[in-house]
Amino acid sequence: MSDNKIVFLEQSKMPTHYYNILADLPVPMDPPLNPATKQPAGPEDLSAIFPMDLIMQEVSTERYIEIPDEVRDLYRISRPTPLIRAANLEKELDTPAKIYFKYEGANPTGSHKTNTSYAQAYYNKKAGIKKLVTETGAGQWGSALSMACKHFGLECEVFMVKVSYNQKPYRKTFMKLFGATVHASPTNLTNAGRKVLEADPDSPGSLGIAISEAVEVAVQRDDTNYSLGSVLNHVLLHQTVIGEEAKLQMEMVDDYPDIVIGCAGGGSNFAGIAFPFIKDKLSGERKNLEIIAVEPASCPTLTKGKFDYDFGDEAGMTPLLKMYTLGHDFIPPKIHAGGLRYHGMASSISHLYNQGIISASAYEQLEVFKAAQIFAQTEGIVPAPESSHAVKEAVEQALKCKETGESKTILFNLSGHGFLDLGAYELYLENQLNGG
Repeated sequence: MSDNKIVFLEQSKMPTHYYNILADLPVPMDPPLNPATKQPAGPEDLSAIFPMDLIMQEVSTERYIEIPDEVRDLYRISRPTPLIRAANLEKELDTPAKIYFKYEGANPTGSHKTNTSYAQAYYNKKAGIKKLVTETGAGQWGSALSMACKHFGLECEVFMVKVSYNQKPYRKTFMKLFGATVHASPTNLTNAGRKVLEADPDSPGSLGIAISEAVEVAVQRDDTNYSLGSVLNHVLLHQTVIGEEAKLQMEMVDDYPDIVIGCAGGGSNFAGIAFPFIKDKLSGERKNLEIIAVEPASCPTLTKGKFDYDFGDEAGMTPLLKMYTLGHDFIPPKIHAGGLRYHGMASSISHLYNQGIISASAYEQLEVFKAAQIFAQTEGIVPAPESSHAVKEAVEQALKCKETGESKTILFNLSGHGFLDLGAYELYLENQLNGG
């Protein structure tokens, strides 16, 4: 490991503002629609489940939005995160490419999700909210929100997609350790859950179903709000601290990526690493920059979905969002990358893809785990199954450089560690993991 270059950024240089890509889009996004009137949804349409500060961030077109001091103090638990040169992986692949990764897995919850959970809990506490309800796929978001809620003295209730609830029991334990109530979704606690179970008692669940259940619970009490770990503008906004740090760290090694990669389910970690770099592409400063979103072949939202208005949840309770979608009633296969099992994609990312500003790729589960094993053996970090999709794309791009002889600089986001996913790795090693 001695050849690895770890680039640390001083805490004094940690970003003070989030970057809002809506300020720089060459073509404005289509607005969300009120599901009843089909008219553009305004702040009042969101006020039942979000605090006004977050609603204003959702619709803001200001380029930079200040990070509250209390949130920055919490970020300092693990931020700035390291930028690491994957020198051993480069040697293993025998590639002239330079591979860097931004490592978001070294915080207490093991993923990038705290970048928004701290902010959302802060703004809800400020608004007088007593409880937050949410969904979670693999459990990384639920873990992050449970920790943030405990810090701010808020109750936390989590609807965890059933297949991941069973596959990843220690995520559930982590959330409960921080005081959260955790349910395997779909449940009999909500109308949305009961409807799904009536149609399919053995439903594995989906993020769309879990969102429906969480929203249904949240609207029942004035002191309770809904909290989302991806998809919406304000969530992606909070994640841009990743890319803002990475740009400073790339400057420190006198380099700049030719290719930026992130896995994509709802879009939060992809946006976090990519949006600050996309700013340079949109400005003309880096016209040839390639940005790749990577998704599971079993849930190919960007690569095979339809660009249209659709609900963000299964029951049709959310505003209609213009996005790439497989249909809000789509139930993805039971892959182990639970955080990527979402039928839609963030509207901003969908818009960028539709405009040809970013590209996308999709891979089968087995080839993703193979890349993850190579990465673990060379770099010493076991990546989460979600993050392993970005690893796979980075490997593919590095091998292309080997073929062409080009020395491109590749940057990807390692959004979380896989220590709580070792059950999936055991299945892979025992040849019991399906293709997916």
